[in-house]
Amino acid sequence: MVKLMITVLVRVKHGPEALAVTLSALVPAVAAGLVGDAVILADRPDDRIAQVADAAGAELVVTAVEPWREGARLARRDWLLCLDDGDILADGWIQILERFATFSGPDRSGKLKRRSSGVFGSVRGFVRTLIGSGDSRAGDLVHKKVVTGQMKARSTVSLAAFIERDPLFSKRAAAVS
Repeated sequence: MVKLMITVLVRVKHGPEALAVTLSALVPAVAAGLVGDAVILADRPDDRIAQVADAAGAELVVTAVEPWREGARLARRDWLLCLDDGDILADGWIQILERFATFSGPDRSGKLKRRSSGVFGSVRGFVRTLIGSGDSRAGDLVHKKVVTGQMKARSTVSLAAFIERDPLFSKRAAAVS
């Protein structure tokens, strides 16, 4: 199998602690040779987020407009994994993403399943997979050409890999604090 590497784009919504959780969950994929670089997407300047990005050796993009597209412009790899801070990937994801990116064309996107999305989230994910969507979202493995608008995604494939939210950074926990 051809060894390929991907870029991970991490959108910051919950702050440096949630960003650190997601970046630390990527360490096994870096060691396995799948993740080659990361781009952190923040909507405003924040010294603590900049410190976390610097410590991880990641690029930092500060933009509130089209963050996935701006991150894709700095990505060094063709395949991009879009995540939100606080996202954690479940066991087995490395091989699944590597296989998909190796054997899929750039016009196909992969979607990781969310374990904690509930019934509404599952239905929304199914409809999105069925009818397709041009917008990248957290949990997508997508080619850089699609994110930058150079190519339209033909279809989205539901991958047999799971993504979870760290309970400290879930929407429900954020609403309580």
